[in-house]
Amino acid sequence: MNHSRFLDFNGHINHTQEAIFHVTNRGFRYGDGLFETMRWENGDIQLLNYHIERLQKGMDTLKMEGGKLYDSSFVRQKVALLLEKNQLIESECRIRFSVFRDGEGLYTPQTNQSAYVIEVSKLDKKANVNNQSGLIIDIFPEHRKPQNSLSNIKSSNAILYILAGVYRKKQGLDDVLLINESGFLVESSSSNFFVWYNGMLYTPALSEGCVDGVMRRSILDFAKENEIEIIEAQINPQILNEAEEIFLTNAIHGMQCVLGYKKKRYFNRLSKDLWHKYEQWQRKITEETKSF
Repeated sequence: MNHSRFLDFNGHINHTQEAIFHVTNRGFRYGDGLFETMRWENGDIQLLNYHIERLQKGMDTLKMEGGKLYDSSFVRQKVALLLEKNQLIESECRIRFSVFRDGEGLYTPQTNQSAYVIEVSKLDKKANVNNQSGLIIDIFPEHRKPQNSLSNIKSSNAILYILAGVYRKKQGLDDVLLINESGFLVESSSSNFFVWYNGMLYTPALSEGCVDGVMRRSILDFAKENEIEIIEAQINPQILNEAEEIFLTNAIHGMQCVLGYKKKRYFNRLSKDLWHKYEQWQRKITEETKSF
């Protein structure tokens, strides 16, 4: 990842090496915030409306004020200015839009007003089903994810995913799948996941505790519009031994196929075909939006 030189802190452009937070910052002390990781490509933020809706919904859940300010126009303008400042406007970039509760206080905050930070960084070549051989995965066995509405948020409190990443690295894996407190599959350490099984396509329901991923939601909308059935369900880990195909989705990489789980190996023919149709659908939506 190529790091940039400047960031946007609450409307002020700062050098990335400047100190912008005090030790009492609530995001630092308590993980009292949430964030969106977005992709800049072809001169715009991909799936921006989905990101904005999730951000504002998450802020409402966290009783954090100011969410209406962060609409599509605000975020698009701020990101474009920051990319221009970093001379990355023509590049494919990762954008992190972080929002945290401003002010001080202990567990009880002094205010519910929000503040934000925008960071941008240049991305390497997009790794998805079009150019990757597949991921090797396993299950993260050490901790389970709770099942409640907070689990659907992209929270700044990411300790579960950090520990999953430590485990993944130690085991030499490409990714790991998380299990919820009921023992069912939830998501991977960085993505939502889908599974082809017995001629049907499944993904964990939000009630299972997975993050409400923007790419997940976009694929569900695409499937509904094109009369492709995707079942949001409770998924037993045993399905990993019997599935035909598995793929992961997130806003940065799109769709990534899973090659293997333990000794099990998967195909990716259906996944590639689905992704090809999804990309055509997205291009059509983009062209219609531009013409409108």
